[in-house]
Amino acid sequence: VGNRRRALNKNILTFFNKKTSKENRKARKMELEFEKLTENIIAASIEVHKTLGPGFLESVYENALSLEFETRDIPYKRQWEISIFYNGKEVGKHRLDMFVFNKFVVELKAIKEVTNEHFAIVRSYLKAVRQRHGLILNFAKPILEIKRVIFTG
Repeated sequence: VGNRRRALNKNILTFFNKKTSKENRKARKMELEFEKLTENIIAASIEVHKTLGPGFLESVYENALSLEFETRDIPYKRQWEISIFYNGKEVGKHRLDMFVFNKFVVELKAIKEVTNEHFAIVRSYLKAVRQRHGLILNFAKPILEIKRVIFTG
């Protein structure tokens, strides 16, 4: 009976390990999606922050980040105007700070704290452009604050 119980426990453990491993691989794949592109955006942003430091208006960081993206051959759109739709009808326009690699909404901030409202806003932008990946970059801190935003809706 003891050997059978150990064998059964081993089989159950193996089953759960396989399931967990499969779930981990799936989670890791999602985590790694566009990792290199994200690293490029973050590296350019860190360079801007390292050079300028905190304390300027968002527009200053936007200008500098545009120059840094150009230096690194990172494709981007700046102050990209998008249409907002409701029930298939356009109800307004909005401008994204930056749209990078035709995949990432990049929201620039120079604020005391990034709040849940900022995440909700970026998720709305992602929904509007039918993308999944966003970054909030807060240049007001002594160390650049970087927040990833994933839209899953």
